[in-house]
Amino acid sequence: MARPRQRRSGGARTDLVVQRHRAPRPTEQGIIPVLAEVAREVDSAVQRPPTRPAVRTKFQVVALLVREERARVMADGGPTESARTKQLKRLDGVATMLARTAARDTSLLELLAEDARVSDAARAFKVTLMRAGGMEPPEEPAPAAPTVPAAPAPGAESQVVPRSVISRQLANPFLAPDFAAAAGRVAPRARRLAGWELLEPLFRSFEYAATGAPACMPLPAARAVSAPPGRELMPHQARVVTATAGGHRTFLLADEPGLGKTAQALLAAQVADAYPLLVVVPNVVKTNWEHEVRLWTPSRRSTVIHGDGDRVDGFADIVIVNYELLDRHVGWLGDFGFRGMVVDEAHFIKNKTSQRSKHVLALSERIRARAARPLLMALTGTPLINDIEDFRAIWQFLGWIDDTKPLGALQAALEETGLTPADPGFYAAARASVINMGIVRRRKVDVVADIPARRVADLPVELDGAAGRSIRAAEAALVRGLLRRYRSAIEMRTGSAVVDGIDHELARRVAAAELKDSSSQAGGENVFTMVRRIGQAKAGLAADYAAQLARNVGKVVFFAKHVDVMDQAEQTFALRGIRYASIRGDQTPKVREKNIAAFVNDPDVSIVVCSLMAAGVGLNLQVASNLVLAELSWTDAEQTQAIDRIHRIGQSEPVTAWRIIAAQTIDSKIAKLIDSKSGLAARALDGAADEDVVSSTTVQLEALVGLLTDALAAEGAG
Repeated sequence: MARPRQRRSGGARTDLVVQRHRAPRPTEQGIIPVLAEVAREVDSAVQRPPTRPAVRTKFQVVALLVREERARVMADGGPTESARTKQLKRLDGVATMLARTAARDTSLLELLAEDARVSDAARAFKVTLMRAGGMEPPEEPAPAAPTVPAAPAPGAESQVVPRSVISRQLANPFLAPDFAAAAGRVAPRARRLAGWELLEPLFRSFEYAATGAPACMPLPAARAVSAPPGRELMPHQARVVTATAGGHRTFLLADEPGLGKTAQALLAAQVADAYPLLVVVPNVVKTNWEHEVRLWTPSRRSTVIHGDGDRVDGFADIVIVNYELLDRHVGWLGDFGFRGMVVDEAHFIKNKTSQRSKHVLALSERIRARAARPLLMALTGTPLINDIEDFRAIWQFLGWIDDTKPLGALQAALEETGLTPADPGFYAAARASVINMGIVRRRKVDVVADIPARRVADLPVELDGAAGRSIRAAEAALVRGLLRRYRSAIEMRTGSAVVDGIDHELARRVAAAELKDSSSQAGGENVFTMVRRIGQAKAGLAADYAAQLARNVGKVVFFAKHVDVMDQAEQTFALRGIRYASIRGDQTPKVREKNIAAFVNDPDVSIVVCSLMAAGVGLNLQVASNLVLAELSWTDAEQTQAIDRIHRIGQSEPVTAWRIIAAQTIDSKIAKLIDSKSGLAARALDGAADEDVVSSTTVQLEALVGLLTDALAAEGAG
């Protein structure tokens, strides 16, 4: 008696099932028993991983035919109601078997999606099964007619191309071919991990294999980094730049705020020669990036995109754009030829379905396609907001993964571990593999020796819209008034009293007269009303930055001088769902103590909004190490008193005060004057006999003098 031939599963030939299939009994005629037989083979094969491609093909084809047969039975109805019910029950049995199989290997679920690709091998196997079940396969469809060009993508009609960008393209219409880019995109040969679902285990490795220490790749010892005169990188910053100089090109830079991520990114781009460089940022820090470029890489030209880009410099080395404007500019940005891209506050792209996330991912893909080993950096103090899956979009931006699997170097690193997700040590090894791709996380306490115990960090912001235009117009009117006073005094002079060039003494007297009139007048535009209006215009931007800080580092102290600025900030926090406490001058001692206790003791209260005058002294808020100064003081002493609310004995972390400054306004002059006078005040308080304590009147006077002399110098230059 001949021995029955053994069944094999998962082989390369897709017609084996038919050759081995026994003749069905009369009650088993039709397609359903054929599908059930193949479904059992697939389930058996999946229990012996990895799941081979041929097995995946069988799973998909059976699922498709179950779906089609169910629809046919429901439409035809069968000879009787009971017969139809019986057929549907048998189909449900096959479907249940497939569901159990998919539970063993969840990657099979991708094959059931409506848009899942059906390969030629799957189509051929489907024909084979249909014939085995006594069904006539449908005829192959005729070749498709030429397709009509697709309609423009939604929003395409709003896209623009700045004139200067067109000029750049005309001046250099050909980008040099980069043959190394193609070599870099060759996928590693899949071996041990072929057929395994890997993304979910990778994400979960940061939960299951967490060590309690910050995730940080091994960084080389800091080497000397070329920095502009008067500026020096801190050792922890220099280590990232050194790693870039050594060839590393992708970073998730997750340092806490205050550790200088912007400077690290700019100098990394410099050593990698990653120009032109695209920088995508939140609107509130757009102007600050331009400022930091001038500080750290002054030899490089930067341009900031506003609106339709009318003022864009198409020949700049660094292009800075905020997330909200990507819709309008994503087209030409994708064709610009960038060799590097930095995404600041990268947790903004955690929702992959959002339009801004799609634009960021599309731009990074274009850059990787055109440049060999581009520099890609994601900057955020909070890479995870709600869920471990928040990593997904950031890793995809960096080119570590795509929608379904690890890519390139990460896939190779996982193969080199010699482990699969079924092995006990896989999660720890996978976590280490991802971290080594470029995750860098340092906290203030980790690098406390590198940074000063207290520092003031300026954050320039651009005042856009009607408020910004009104403030600039008011400042221009103030300058015109000062010029009229100055010219009138010059015209009255005769003979030897005439001074060649700017008469600085006269400018000082004119400014003093203006300051005296401003102090005595109840209405009209003057230096005091203008500074007040600047504070109001900055309120929303300052609150926006404080909210970002709170999500990054926890508790934040927010200082303002005026009640309306505090009101606007609290409204912003309430709209964002951020709990806050308030300390104001009109509160009773009981209410004040209750609000202080809420900020200090309640972990859900992230921000305390303080009046600079009411809360500048007598408070201990050292539970926070970050402070936002929404409005400038007139003296360094007021500013210092505010900072001292958190920089006190018992503070275990370095303190950072973020000073919000309206760029291109008198705000910038006041900030510089306060800093320049701080040394004089310190020496006076330390007992120097030849220095007077700097008063608020001194700063106000010097600010007006600066406005007038700048205007006179501009006239002379013109």
